[in-house]
Amino acid sequence: MTSTDNPGSQVAAAVTTCLEIAATWLAWDGRPLVTDGDNLWTPHKALRRVTDHLVDHLAEVEALLAGAPSIPDGWHGRLVTFDADWARFTELDLTEARQRLSRLGRLYELRYAAAGADSWDVSRAPNWTLREIATHVSGVTWYAEQFGRLCRSDPAS
Repeated sequence: MTSTDNPGSQVAAAVTTCLEIAATWLAWDGRPLVTDGDNLWTPHKALRRVTDHLVDHLAEVEALLAGAPSIPDGWHGRLVTFDADWARFTELDLTEARQRLSRLGRLYELRYAAAGADSWDVSRAPNWTLREIATHVSGVTWYAEQFGRLCRSDPAS
């Protein structure tokens, strides 16, 4: 990515990667995966964390551009697994995730484009610059990677 490339495009690309990983979750057998010793992951939890991260930082970008304080982070985060996180992961869940997350990724691209390249590297101390926020948010794939890609068996074999 060059200094003239829209940093929001990094976020949109990360969302695409998350959705590619999520497409393999239709094969989920209902058992959670465990990472970092005690973090349980299910498809719904991973997608919830991806969505929360995107929403949280988009709200931060908007607040910075408006010169307003950000709403403090009060998410329960990855250390909590909600009852809803245990639900089956179906084709409809994947379709809904594609709709929701694709729009959020696109909002980053549009917001950064509207803000303009001159605003991407402006110091907003003690906060990050807009470019730094986009770079951080593009790491949202971490959540999808915690659950990882599931292999699908070929029903023809």
